Amino acid sequence: MKISNIRTEILKAPLKKPFITSLRRVDALEDLVVIIECDDGSLGYGEGAQTPVITGETIGSMIAAITYIKPYITGLELEEFDNILHLIHTVIIKNTTAKSALEIALYDLKAKAEKLPLYQMLGGKKTKFRTDITISMNETDKMIADSLQAVALGYDTLKIKIGDDPQKDIDRIIAIHDILDKHISLRLDANQGWTAEESVTLLHALEKRDIIAEFIEQPVSAENIEGLKYIKERVQTPLLADESVFSLKDAKRLLEMQAIDYINIKLAKTAGITQALQLAELSAEFGVKCMIGCMLEGPISVAAGVHVASAKADSITMLDLDAVALLASHPVHTDIIFNESEITLSDDTVGLGVTYTNH
Repeated sequence: MKISNIRTEILKAPLKKPFITSLRRVDALEDLVVIIECDDGSLGYGEGAQTPVITGETIGSMIAAITYIKPYITGLELEEFDNILHLIHTVIIKNTTAKSALEIALYDLKAKAEKLPLYQMLGGKKTKFRTDITISMNETDKMIADSLQAVALGYDTLKIKIGDDPQKDIDRIIAIHDILDKHISLRLDANQGWTAEESVTLLHALEKRDIIAEFIEQPVSAENIEGLKYIKERVQTPLLADESVFSLKDAKRLLEMQAIDYINIKLAKTAGITQALQLAELSAEFGVKCMIGCMLEGPISVAAGVHVASAKADSITMLDLDAVALLASHPVHTDIIFNESEITLSDDTVGLGVTYTNH
């Protein structure tokens, strides 16, 4: 089973509504699909989302990176799996989303060759999951309406995007909290929009009103490691690191400093499945739980995230894999059942359980 070709296509899909954070606004999905072809006709699918303000990558840069890597691994047998992974990660540095797309496609092929669902190949058993849903940053009335709509659809955990204006952020959170039933959990994501001092002040203001979110995600800039520790030492609300953690080295530093409570694993940051699994294992060694998240991605990348969540279900206890639910339509067939907040893996499939139908 030899790699005979690697090609890319563009996956475009409309969103149900604009996706808005303190870093960016996206009105429609435009991702890169990677298809690895083998000489026996087998196809492996991967996907990467362009997030230049987070990973530094665009569609063009991902295509360029994959084009550069392609001759190093074309012609190799799939049985050289570990060597192929090594080449993907060493012939060019960084480019984590491009590498992730290649890795996802490669793991898809390997699981298909073993005639197993990917999660089973990775040692996973769990098949049923619940995810949160993102409430995009807007005026307070709009965010309240979106929150109520999400609850009506069956979501019991909402991820509230904030970070553009500290006072507005407080008003938004209080208003959303006060209008929802008490069993609804709130996750707050400031997307690096606050300073460490603002974070403490704002969280104290919420905590005095007995509003303690499930976590506050990446309130300060990615490089402000000391700021994360400053916040953690002063608030009750658990602290989750996202943009500060791309690699095992990043995570180990934060864990050794005891600067965070949780880690957000994203395949686009970890350069794929391999390091995501290692990151979950490292976190478990420190007794720290993880969330697996996604960029604004299509079903291929999100499927990979669900398989990883199954493989490391003991340490990955939270899911933020709502991207498929945000799409109005997409040209991807999947054996995974995405039913709003509920995601179910199939044991009657092989590989990722996805087929890209737009080629």
